[in-house]
Amino acid sequence: MEKTRSIGGSTVNKSSTESYDVVVCGGGLAGVSAAVAAARLGASVCIIQDRPVFGGNSSSEVRVTTHGAAQFHAYARETGIISELLIEERAANHEPIRENGWTNSVWDMTIYDMMVSTPNLKFHLNTSVTEVEMDGPKSIRAVKTRVANAETELTIRGRVFIDCTGDGVVADMAGCEWRLGTESRGEFGELHAPLEASSDTMGSSIQLKAKDMGRPVPFRAPEWAVKHEDPAYFYNQGRHFYDLMAGFWWIEIGVPWHTIYGNEDIRHELTRHALGIWDWIKNGDPELKQRSANLALDWIGQVPGKRESRRIMGRYFMTEHDLLNLTVFPDEVAYGGWFIDLHTAGGLLAPTAEPASAEGYAETTEYAVKSYCGPYGIPLRIMLAKDAGNLMMAGRNVSVSHAALGTVRVMATTALMGQAAGTAAALALQKGIEVADVPDVCIKEVQQRLLRDGCFLPNVRNEDPADLARGAKAAASSAELVYGAGPESRDRTGGFRKAEKGFMEAAEPLMQRRGQWIAVGTAQIRSLSVCLSNGTDQPQTVEAELLPVRHIWDYRADAGTPLAKTKLTVPPGPGRWIEWPVNLTAADGLEPGTYVRLDLLANPGVEWHMAGTVLPGHVSAYEMGGGRMRRYRDGGTLSFRVEPPQPAYGAANVLSGVTRPYDYTNVWRSNPAEPLPQWAGLEWAEPQRIGRVELTFPGHLFREYHAYEPFYRDPQCPKDYAIEAFADGEWRELLRVQGNYQRRRTHDLPGGVTASRLRIVIHATNGDPSAAIAEIRCYES
Repeated sequence: MEKTRSIGGSTVNKSSTESYDVVVCGGGLAGVSAAVAAARLGASVCIIQDRPVFGGNSSSEVRVTTHGAAQFHAYARETGIISELLIEERAANHEPIRENGWTNSVWDMTIYDMMVSTPNLKFHLNTSVTEVEMDGPKSIRAVKTRVANAETELTIRGRVFIDCTGDGVVADMAGCEWRLGTESRGEFGELHAPLEASSDTMGSSIQLKAKDMGRPVPFRAPEWAVKHEDPAYFYNQGRHFYDLMAGFWWIEIGVPWHTIYGNEDIRHELTRHALGIWDWIKNGDPELKQRSANLALDWIGQVPGKRESRRIMGRYFMTEHDLLNLTVFPDEVAYGGWFIDLHTAGGLLAPTAEPASAEGYAETTEYAVKSYCGPYGIPLRIMLAKDAGNLMMAGRNVSVSHAALGTVRVMATTALMGQAAGTAAALALQKGIEVADVPDVCIKEVQQRLLRDGCFLPNVRNEDPADLARGAKAAASSAELVYGAGPESRDRTGGFRKAEKGFMEAAEPLMQRRGQWIAVGTAQIRSLSVCLSNGTDQPQTVEAELLPVRHIWDYRADAGTPLAKTKLTVPPGPGRWIEWPVNLTAADGLEPGTYVRLDLLANPGVEWHMAGTVLPGHVSAYEMGGGRMRRYRDGGTLSFRVEPPQPAYGAANVLSGVTRPYDYTNVWRSNPAEPLPQWAGLEWAEPQRIGRVELTFPGHLFREYHAYEPFYRDPQCPKDYAIEAFADGEWRELLRVQGNYQRRRTHDLPGGVTASRLRIVIHATNGDPSAAIAEIRCYES
């Protein structure tokens, strides 16, 4: 029954009831992705958010920038809905990205535009869940909510509920089992777990932003701010001042306050500390006083960014063993790749900051070795509440241990989980099954749908039976060859590698084993060469191995029996190309369509130089310890040459079923020496009726979101292109697109077309001389 009142002759509803297929509670990146995914698949969706903007910790209220797997792994950036948003934000935003504190309303409006523009999707902002109505002990019927500042109560009914509140509010009210705190090492045998269990959680942070005024600016802290006087508190405890313009993640507090019930106390204490820290910067430390002389405190957050609270028990409980051992799950629906980042309980009140920071982010310590992980798969079952058949979770409240939460909690990863949850919910409703039954009934359909919608799964590739392209052969106007690249090379893509002062000139002695991935395009490699410098006055010997590897994240230092081994002699002097006549063929195990890794073993007297460009799909790593490797620098290309040049970017890559460099380059690239336009296309034995073409372009994958400047459009991404079909004996242009910068585009062909050949003609890119396409899909309707 609706409650009403009369005002000035009109009737106003104070309470009402709405009904939807899917109800998403929480409007962070997980919730946004869940809601959009379900709505795009035809479900009626309502998302409830208790703040005035979407984005959660990433919003302009909190300003924590979006992190993910690409921080540690080349080509690991998350795709799907989160990719659409981040690409759009960079293309539109005038401000640079800094570590924290710089998120502005362009990001808020980017998300808001998607929410407003998505059919089947309704939202309620400034709306909090106050109660859960159950339909029996195992099913949720509705959530009751209150709209702040509107004196309005809403009852939102649904068939499937997705708890993306972070704190697991809905699951808690529904009576679901949850954990809060830290498991003991004895419970699961996790290396990151303490000996004794506790209620300790990671803390919450607020952010700062400073502005350069171009003249000296004073600062006086209020009397109630914390007064810092001991330099050791910062410099001996891992609290670094790298960028004074941006916020500091380590302005963090948790225990002794409760991460949920003490949130307001935490906010106030964080404010006291933040002002005190800025006072130390401006008036305390002599060096920082000079660096910050012209800086003014422009903004200070008042919404704590929370890292951890309730973790809802699901149908699978994921531990750090799954992450470190790269467990392959049959219900894989997302992936992660952040390190196991467990902040010290207490934050600013603890003896040291987060362990990796306390070590100065060293990359070869015992802690670094045991914490580096991924990319790893994430199963749907950690998002299915075990105590409620129609409740899912996505975000930091999923069914994982405290140790595993250290990596799955970052926002780009939670966004992937959100898209997976929304997709599973919509498909379950279409099939008339409980969402809890999806892993047993239709998980392959969920996986294929996620791939079709732009996501990446490490252990799944395109097998969509409706994709007509899978029955075609690919062809192209030309294809680039891989010759290698050297220090003298220059970035041809207008920004593919982030410009860093001194990056190319920095010394790179071989302190550990270092490896360069090389794509094999033909069953022959006659010779390999590397550019080395010998800074000693004596010839140096370097051991070299050529190893078969599974993919670009195969970090095993000992990847099996080498295809070949040798010792290279490096005479004294700079920049010498040293040739290895390796003479490998298929008989030696060389396999086209795979990678080999060229490893040079340690010799500190020798330098192996980076190339001056990045060859797409050609990454590098080094041995960090414990028989494991990790990304070398930004993961870009080390100098090498290969003879004969390898045809690794052929047209067949658009049908590989994978849309990024992974087990192979998985991208078609035209010959950069030939002018645009260039094309890649499909040919069928019999004419096909095509009503929709779905394209995935390269770009926006190599580095994390932070690496891209304002108004960025990835050079590799086609800018102007056309879709043409060969029908009735001639090529006919079906549509033309101009000004593109998104990596995934879907095109419905009005009236459809019946054709035996179809091609995508690239007329212009956003800077790369090569046209490029990662995947072409075709559907009847």
